[in-house]
Formats: sequence, C-alpha cells, structure tokens
Amino acid sequence: MNKEDCFYLGIIARKHSYKGEVVIVIDSDEPELYANIDAVFVELNHKLIPFFVEEIKLQKGNQLRIKFEDIDTEEDAESILKRATYLPLTLLPKLEGDKFYFHEVIGFTIEDVNFGVVGKIVSINDSTAQTLFVIENEKAEILIPLIDEFLKKVDRANKKIVVETPEGLIQMYLEE
Repeated sequence: MNKEDCFYLGIIARKHSYKGEVVIVIDSDEPELYANIDAVFVELNHKLIPFFVEEIKLQKGNQLRIKFEDIDTEEDAESILKRATYLPLTLLPKLEGDKFYFHEVIGFTIEDVNFGVVGKIVSINDSTAQTLFVIENEKAEILIPLIDEFLKKVDRANKKIVVETPEGLIQMYLEE
C-alpha cells in the first residue's frame, strides 16, 4: 500500500498493558467511525506495513485501544510506539455539501464571486495558524484562507470551489 492511497489515522502513543495492547491517538472528530476496523497500516522504515486487529476498544476522547495480532508483549508494543498509522482512502466517510477532505480538492479550480477564476489548488497549507488554499495562477502563487465565511460552494461535479474573498486579497498577489 502506498501512502498516497491512504489517510493519516493517528499515532501509536503508548502501551496499554503487558499483553502488547497499544493506544492510538487518532486524528478525527469522530473516533467512533474507526471502532470496528480490521487492520491498520503502520509506518515502519518509510514503508506501510499492515497490522491486523485482534481486539479494539474506543477509549476516552479520540483514542483507540488496540490489540494487534502477533504483538503479545510489552517489548513487541515498544517496537511500534510513536509510529504513524494509516487507513486506505476508501475507508474515509463520504462528505457532502461544502465539507471536503483536503486531498480531494487538490486540482480543483478556485473561482471568486467578484474576481472570477483565480487558479487551481496545488496544495493546502495547514501548518500555519490559518489553513490556506495554495493556488497556482499564471502570474503568481495565491494564498486564500480556508475559512467558512469565504467558502460559498463546493462543486465536486465540476471540480470547482467558489469563494468570496475580501476586496483586494487576490489582487494583492497579482500586483507587480
């Protein structure tokens, strides 16, 4: 399995028992969606390795307590601590309306209500205080904050997102 075909589930944060159980802190607002998974991919040496679930329990907050097959001791569990876990993209719940996963809108066109076509989304930067659409325009790279007030429509059929940005925001990037 390639990482491009997966989404990040969470990190194996700690051991839970002497029988090899571990706790995964998952990156989701809805951890119950993952309480019945059969396997996860664990990143080891830059490769995704499948680990099959023997038992799984939803813990407080966004945590899953998991007993994997063939992880039977504290030492076994220690070997996978602090590792990232992934699931296939096919297991992501479908989003509708104006909700979307970042990976699904890469390549979509951004159109501003007042400006017109801005360009194509090449990435989404979520490492800053404000998540940003990174848009490639023939003249410049344009950054638009991904905030609900700007977002007007997600048109999956036409691979387009319609936004309404404050006057001057887009033009600021295009001035020479």
